Formats: sequence, structure tokens, C-alpha cells
Amino acid sequence: MASMDELKVGKKIIVDGQPYEVTKSEHLKVAMGKGMEKCTIVNLLNGKSMQATFHAVDKVEPADIQMRDADYQYFDGTAYHFMDTTSYDSYFISADVIGEKKYFLVEGDKTTVMFWDGNPINVQIDPSVTLEVVDTPPGEKGNSASNNLKPATLNTGLEIKVPLFIGQGEKVRVDSRTYEYLGRA
Repeated sequence: MASMDELKVGKKIIVDGQPYEVTKSEHLKVAMGKGMEKCTIVNLLNGKSMQATFHAVDKVEPADIQMRDADYQYFDGTAYHFMDTTSYDSYFISADVIGEKKYFLVEGDKTTVMFWDGNPINVQIDPSVTLEVVDTPPGEKGNSASNNLKPATLNTGLEIKVPLFIGQGEKVRVDSRTYEYLGRA
């Protein structure tokens, strides 16, 4: 059992018999009490998030999640298909579960798949992902005095703001948590 102090971002726990991942955690101190942890947790089976508050006396069960390296193969319209890099087993994860992570999956790239009770349940995306710019308007010369940004569409369909000097065909690093431009790759 884990205590309230161990509820940090990225921690995987069991709530109501299902695995969840803590995506946001805020410690709240009350006047005479020992405090509590207000968390946003995401269900790893269906991708839905919810708010949960854990008090100092609460004990949470850590989720036994195994991580396996895999190659992302393709999307068939309803599910994302992966191949284990060691056993060459194929498996799929529903598009509903993948959710917004789809913007960081590029066919042929290596990724990490989460397993719970022997079944693939979700993918883990690196904090920084390299993607290619497929569409962006040309930048204007002389606008470098300020930090001007322009829209860009990436090869996965994600739309972000990039600096004016970024052009089509360039590879950029994107923060997968905030969807922000980090720099050239």
C-alpha cells in the first residue's frame, strides 16, 4: 500500500479495481489536519479522467503495470496496432483509450506499451516527441524583434504554434504534455 505522500505525477494506482495514473497532484494543508492530496487521475483502461482527493489516513494500492517496448504499426480506423520488439507479438489498443496520444504516434516509431493483467491497456508517450511540419504559412522577414508565432500542422494532424522561421518539411520537438513547440530537432 502506498501513502498519500507517494501520490506524485506519473504514479499508477488502483481505484475501484481499475488502474489509474496520476496526471496532476496538489497538496492541500488544512488548519488543524494533516492535509490532503487533490489529484487528477486518468483511467488507463478507458482514458477518462476524474478528480480524487486522498487524505493522510488513506492508503492506495499501487497498480502492477508492466512496460514493454513496441513498434507502432498502423491505425485501422478503430484501433492502433503495435508489435512487441522482443517476442514479435501483435496487439491493438482501442482508439478511445489512446485519445489525444494519437498525435504523438508515427508509424514505425518505437513506443512503450503498458500491460495490466497480461493485456495491453495504453501507451506511454515520451515528454518530448519529434514530428515533421507538413503545412505552415511562410514567415515574414523582419518580424524577428518579437516572439511572433504562426500555426503549423504536423504529420500526425496536430496543430501547434511555431516561430516564423520554421518551414514545411522541418522536424520539430513538441512537448507531449502541453502541445507546445520546444525547438528544432
